[in-house]
Amino acid sequence: MLNKKYPGRDENEAMKLLHTADLHIGKIVNDFSMLQDQKYLLNQIKHMAIERKADAVLLAGDIYDRAIPPGEAVALLDDFLTSLAEAGIFVFLISGNHDSPERISFGEQLLKKAGIGIAGTCRESLVTFEKEDEYGSVEFVLLPFVKPSQADAKTSGEAVEKLLRGYWEKQQENGKKEKRRVLITHYFVTEGGREPQLSDSETTIHVGGLDNVEASVFEGFDYVALGHIHKPQQIGNRPVYYAGSPLKYSFGEANQTKSVLWITLGKEGVEEVERCPLLPLKEMRKIKGSLQELLEKGVKETQGREDYIQAQLTDKGELIDPIGTLRSVYPNVMQIVREEKEEKEYTSHECKVINKKEPDKLFEDFYKLVRGKEMEAEEKKIIIDMLRTLER
Repeated sequence: MLNKKYPGRDENEAMKLLHTADLHIGKIVNDFSMLQDQKYLLNQIKHMAIERKADAVLLAGDIYDRAIPPGEAVALLDDFLTSLAEAGIFVFLISGNHDSPERISFGEQLLKKAGIGIAGTCRESLVTFEKEDEYGSVEFVLLPFVKPSQADAKTSGEAVEKLLRGYWEKQQENGKKEKRRVLITHYFVTEGGREPQLSDSETTIHVGGLDNVEASVFEGFDYVALGHIHKPQQIGNRPVYYAGSPLKYSFGEANQTKSVLWITLGKEGVEEVERCPLLPLKEMRKIKGSLQELLEKGVKETQGREDYIQAQLTDKGELIDPIGTLRSVYPNVMQIVREEKEEKEYTSHECKVINKKEPDKLFEDFYKLVRGKEMEAEEKKIIIDMLRTLER
């Protein structure tokens, strides 16, 4: 049981939890390292937890972006966990599908003494911790991401159901004491087959429902802290929540406001779930216009020039090094997107006409469609010579 006291903690308060996930420390987006952005946000999360007197911080998987994280990423996590431990705030941490379970588990037993509960590798008997508040005991159950084959199951749903069944059977053997329970896990959770809303920075592909875990298997838990999906959301009407990633990792998330979840756990379970917005070091946003228009706009901007930018260019002709040119005013341009030309729908009569055209004429039409102008005589000659060579 974890009952370490720390300054400022009132033992007669309901339990306060901060839930976040999908940190992806060490991630690189479009050749830009996000490490400084992640450090900035982890500092915000740390100060929020300390100022609001959190009892525990829940990190629901994908701590790192890859199985073998760079040294700088490991050092950043070390600083974050150390700061929370020194403030007397407990941390419960699991591995996600991007993490190496064994690396996440390193020092697990030693860190437990400092108030950091870790479950990197999945065991037959789930790792649990208990804490007390004015209403009694709260048990934290840590279920890291595990592949179905590792749990001798065919699907993720079967694996989770099997592991949780083992947990509940153990509770029955021990008399199933009355207490509140918080589960921390990392899966693709559905409600009645309805999938959660995705962001395009999620790289996992879900095929045939093999990765789906139905939310009904979490029955009996007062709060389920999920990781894996980058958009914050509640699953159905259950106390099952994705905190979402604290940082934007794709331009599909440009309009999202990133946040962490602040949970108040009362006598009967969850009393309140509050979304606490986070302020990024640099925003991720989209801009649109001709190259010249964007250059002029960038010169006039007094704020936001350091943001991560996706520029959609409306120019029709060829451009020489547009990304380099734009970086003269927006140094962190990540992407250049050329505006797509309006698609033409052909009638059946037009299709027949197209089918009757000679190959060189089809090339001319295609050239005009793509480039917006007629082929030059020299270009036509190159196409005709190439076709004759192929015919021979």
